[in-house]
Amino acid sequence: MAPPNAHIVKSFDDDLRALRSIIGEMGGLARSGLDRSIQSLLSFDMELAERVIADDRRIDDLEMEVEAFAISIIARRAPMAQDLREVIAALKIGALIERIGDYGKNISKRVASISDSKYRGAGSGVERMGQMVSEQVDDAMRAFLDRDPYLARAVNDQDEAIDDFYESLFQTLLGEIAEDSELTAPATHYIFIIKNLERIGDHATNIAEMVHYSATGEYLEARAKGGDATGLTLPL
Repeated sequence: MAPPNAHIVKSFDDDLRALRSIIGEMGGLARSGLDRSIQSLLSFDMELAERVIADDRRIDDLEMEVEAFAISIIARRAPMAQDLREVIAALKIGALIERIGDYGKNISKRVASISDSKYRGAGSGVERMGQMVSEQVDDAMRAFLDRDPYLARAVNDQDEAIDDFYESLFQTLLGEIAEDSELTAPATHYIFIIKNLERIGDHATNIAEMVHYSATGEYLEARAKGGDATGLTLPL
């Protein structure tokens, strides 16, 4: 006898596994792109930065594949309850991963501008924040692939530390600009970079929220966000 949660149509299980596999590939590429974008920034490696930018096209292609496949599953299988939640979650997660890839690409696009400057003050902070965000993305993808609501909740909890680190680094960069106006241009590039990292963290959190909802049918409690540092005026 089939277990209670097994699908009568085995091909439906095959469809869901294939959908998860595509999204898993997307997540791996996005995580790799993020890590390499930070590496290219810290080493001012323009060749690596250009590869990150070019490789983002593969993530875009996979996102379109996820969308088409998810819609096909809904049309062919008419899933209900948890099955429908899983397909809808996969559809939304694909879009979130595509945006993570875009933010990694945007970081690499700033490498050329920063490499022309002698300013290196934010490097260690960006490296640390990049590690935090990369680990969060990795945990979010593991939660998705394992359908683990407990790990999803842990990913959600990680976001507060990233927000706090972002705001501290933002204030440090503003202070350096205030002390030396010649740092305005390079430090502003770093401000946009850490904002990209903060947004990647937000998207990883959104992935975790979708995983939790897919697995349990319940939304995670909304977490109070810290102050939005980007509401401050840059001294340009």
